[in-house]
Amino acid sequence: MSWQENLQNSVRTAEALCQIMGAGPEMLEQYRQIVARYPMCITPYYLSLIDWNDPKDPIRMMSVPSLAELAAQGDEDTSGEQSNTKLDGVQHKYGQTVLILSTNQCAMYCRHCFRKRMVGLTTQELNERLDQAVAYIRANPSINNILVSGGDALLNPNALIARYLEELTALPQLDLIRFGSRLPVVLPERIYDDPELLDLFATYGKKKALYVVTQFNHPRELTPEAHKALACLTERGVFLRNQTVLLKGVNDDPAVLGELFRGLTRVGVAPYYVFQCRPVKGVMGHFQVPINRGVEIVRDAKAMQNGVGKSARYAMSHPRGKIEIVGKTEDGQVLFHFHQCKYPQEDTGRIFARRLADDQCWLDDTLN
Repeated sequence: MSWQENLQNSVRTAEALCQIMGAGPEMLEQYRQIVARYPMCITPYYLSLIDWNDPKDPIRMMSVPSLAELAAQGDEDTSGEQSNTKLDGVQHKYGQTVLILSTNQCAMYCRHCFRKRMVGLTTQELNERLDQAVAYIRANPSINNILVSGGDALLNPNALIARYLEELTALPQLDLIRFGSRLPVVLPERIYDDPELLDLFATYGKKKALYVVTQFNHPRELTPEAHKALACLTERGVFLRNQTVLLKGVNDDPAVLGELFRGLTRVGVAPYYVFQCRPVKGVMGHFQVPINRGVEIVRDAKAMQNGVGKSARYAMSHPRGKIEIVGKTEDGQVLFHFHQCKYPQEDTGRIFARRLADDQCWLDDTLN
């Protein structure tokens, strides 16, 4: 089957999920409640990676809904995306970078998604006028790179991806263009079975550096199919980086995270960031790892790596900026460093320390 047919055959309803799981009426009603609030989509490929005999299977945790998602705690926008929106679907938080929300669709709706407020639900935050986005970029010459995100940027039709590439590679001020995509993880055939998409990357990659930023969170996601998709991108000159989310019950173990880093570097993907899971409504209560513990996990995982594998930064996307979580001081405080900042005059290069509670998973908004 084509990748489009595989996507069409994804599990999207509580009824279909319960049939696969052999779950009864009580579970069916629970899943109906969750899916009505936060859509579900699990591709046949990703579904095949689940060990149904293990209720704590990490692949299952990232894809199958949980009642914990209905908890009221958390916020819908934990990084201040609304306050950084300059045009519909155009966010400009950091001086050199613009983020474009190109779609609200994903091949799989990750249960830990930090945009649960919109993904699969509403088109209100999307960019539907690329010409306006390009005009905004031209009017701000300090912008030198673009991140096309969503949803999943590579789930857009090839014609739209071509338009993004054509318009953006023509801007002399840009050094590079990034596409955020989990398709190599959840629908790799979209990459390796679509020569038209690959030709687009090969053609426009000659005009401007093109990056695909993936999100592998567990070593079991690094399958032969995923390797094939990544190799197809690399062969077309695409640079690959990976952003991992630190997730309770998925990769909150140095051995697991270390194996993931090694697996990525083995196939030419540089670990880029390990993100602290955000306190998003529907995510906060069951996926977040305390920062004190996260520091130790990332430290020990990086100790297992060669030089490339050690390049990953443990960070959080805070309303004030991208803050690297560096490590612990001798007296037990956690050391933080602004990697990027919304307020350059106040925070550029700023280093600060905090003594955190054992269960603390985030910093307050003020950072005073």
